[in-house]
Amino acid sequence: MNMPSTPPPRLRLAVIGAGLGSAPHLQSLEDLAGEAELVWVYGRHAERLAGVRVPMGAHKTTRLEDILEDASVQAVLVLTPANTHLDIVQRAARAGKHVLVEKPLEIDLNRANALVEVCEEMGVTLAVMLQHRLREAALGLKALLGSGELGQLVSASASVRWWRPQSYYDEPGRGTLARDGGGVLITQAIHTLDLLLSLTGMPERVTALASTSPVHRMEGEDTAAALLHYANGAVAVVQATTAAYPGFPERIELNGTAGTATLEAGELRATLASGKSVTLGAPQASGGGANPMGFDHGAHRAVLQDFIRALQNGTPPAITGRSALGVQQLIEAIMASSATCSTISLHPAALIPVM
Repeated sequence: MNMPSTPPPRLRLAVIGAGLGSAPHLQSLEDLAGEAELVWVYGRHAERLAGVRVPMGAHKTTRLEDILEDASVQAVLVLTPANTHLDIVQRAARAGKHVLVEKPLEIDLNRANALVEVCEEMGVTLAVMLQHRLREAALGLKALLGSGELGQLVSASASVRWWRPQSYYDEPGRGTLARDGGGVLITQAIHTLDLLLSLTGMPERVTALASTSPVHRMEGEDTAAALLHYANGAVAVVQATTAAYPGFPERIELNGTAGTATLEAGELRATLASGKSVTLGAPQASGGGANPMGFDHGAHRAVLQDFIRALQNGTPPAITGRSALGVQQLIEAIMASSATCSTISLHPAALIPVM
C-alpha cells in the first residue's frame, strides 16, 4: 500500500525592497503561502514599509542585518534598485541565503558577472525575475522551436513600443546610468530581449543606434534600434522605445524555413508550411502604457514557484543568474555600437568593435 507523500516544509523567505516593484512579488507570495512563508520584509524607509501588507507572523525592518542574521531564513528576494544588487547579493550569499533577484542583474556586465560569481562561489542558488520566459505562450514557442517544425531560423524581429510620461522619469534616479544602468533597454525592453535570446541564441554581431527623444528629459536612452547578425546567416531587427504613445503590446516574430511564429502580449500564433496552425495563450497587459504596474502577476508567480521548487528539489531554477548575463551583454553591445558608430562582436569575455 502506497502511503501519501509528505509535502516538503515551507521555504522561509525574506523580501528585500518595498518599492513599487514589490507588489507582484508580494501578491505571488500570498498565492504560494502553502509552499513559502514570508518571514521578513526590508525597506529603507519606515513610512513606505508601513503601507506594505504582510501575513500574520511576518516582520518589517529597516535593518538588513535582521534578515542576514536570521539563520532560519533560507532565501531572499532582492527587489531594490539595480545599482544595489551586487552589494546585497554578496552579503546574502555569504550569509548562506539563496537569491531571487529582480531584473536586471546589475547596472553593467562587469557587476552582473561579479554577482553571478559570488553566488557560485558560495554555493547558493541564484534565479532572476525575467518572467516573460515562463509565460504559457513563450513556453509553447520554445517547444515548437525544439520540435524543429519551424525549420531553420531565417529572420526575426522584436518590438517594444511602450509609453512612459515625463513624470515617470522625474522620480530621482529613474533612467540614470548610476542607478538603473540606462534607459529603455535595461529597464523595459530587457524582458523581450531576454526572451528573444532564449529562443534564438546569441547573435555574433550587433549594429545599433540609441538616442533620447524630444519626448523625455532623461540621462539614458528612450529609443533604440538594432540589427542582430547570427552565425547561420539569420538576421533580427530590434526596436525599443518608451516614447510611443499610448503604448503598444510587445511582439516577437520568428521566420523559419518551414513557417512563421508570432508572440504578441502573451499570445502565440504560428503558421507552418506543413499546414498546421498553432494558437496558444491569450492577450495580456504588460505595463506598456502610463501605468508601469498594469499587468497580471501570474508570470511572477510562475518564476517564484519554480525557484521554490528548485530549492526543495536541489535542481537549477528555470532562469539562472548565468543565463541572464546574455541579455546584459546584448544591451551593452547595442549601446557600444551606437556610441562608436561600429558593429560590435559579441564575445564571451568582452565586447569587441569589428574593424
